[in-house]
Amino acid sequence: MIPSIPQPRVLTAAYAAYVTLFFIFLALPLVVVAVFAFNDSQFPSLPWEGFTWNWFFGSERPMIGVFHERAILKAIGTSVFVAVVVSALSVCVGTTNAFLFNRYRFRGQGALYVLMLLPLVIPGIVLGISILVFSSRVANGVWDGFQIDLEILRPGLWLVVLGQFSFITTIATLVIGARLQKFDRSLEEAALNLGAGRLTAIRTITMPYLAPAMIGAFVVSFLMSFENFNTTLMLVGSDAPLTIAMFDRLKEGSTPLLNAVSLLLMVGSSCLALVMIAFQKRS
Repeated sequence: MIPSIPQPRVLTAAYAAYVTLFFIFLALPLVVVAVFAFNDSQFPSLPWEGFTWNWFFGSERPMIGVFHERAILKAIGTSVFVAVVVSALSVCVGTTNAFLFNRYRFRGQGALYVLMLLPLVIPGIVLGISILVFSSRVANGVWDGFQIDLEILRPGLWLVVLGQFSFITTIATLVIGARLQKFDRSLEEAALNLGAGRLTAIRTITMPYLAPAMIGAFVVSFLMSFENFNTTLMLVGSDAPLTIAMFDRLKEGSTPLLNAVSLLLMVGSSCLALVMIAFQKRS
């Protein structure tokens, strides 16, 4: 709808109702999950047995809270470690890719750009299986030929990092590249005319301009890595990230403990997004 064009009241009311129902549809599952995190029951469902904080702070079975559940805390720590490493690698490589595709022209650039985008259209489960098969064959070949065991290519945290990095770096490249396209290169040329070297000009002029996009790319990469399930499921070893640990718990039977973890994740993601927005506005 175009606000400047008068619309019939019926159409305006129908549009408002549609928007309201759409947001209710999005928010209602999250509200239900949050509410049942405080249910004084063994099951995250009706009937409502009363309000309790035990699923957050409880220390005795059967109502052990999130902050006393060592397996969940360990899984959160594992997810944070993987997400930080993946985000740092994605921002570094994404920044390099952004300069490559925006500042240079070479033969095969279009094909290389399409190849970079492919992981975004490949289903995560297929991507995970492909990476697992490829890495296993490489590791087995190195072992057969040189008797060297490449643990980094075996199922485990580092293979999870490599698997997530293979597609999250594309997101970082697009975010940083979009910012770099708007940069006025005459600022760099002015710095060069004043005696600065090319690296100095990039470090003092271009990189501060790209800082908000780099921070945004880091936050987006962190959230995508933290919540990734399909690819991680194929590559994980004994140290399971949070999504895999919650999936294993869910197979045993759902409890409000999972609701409590989900609520903490929603609050943490929202706070991280608000910090990013505030930083970008300030920048």
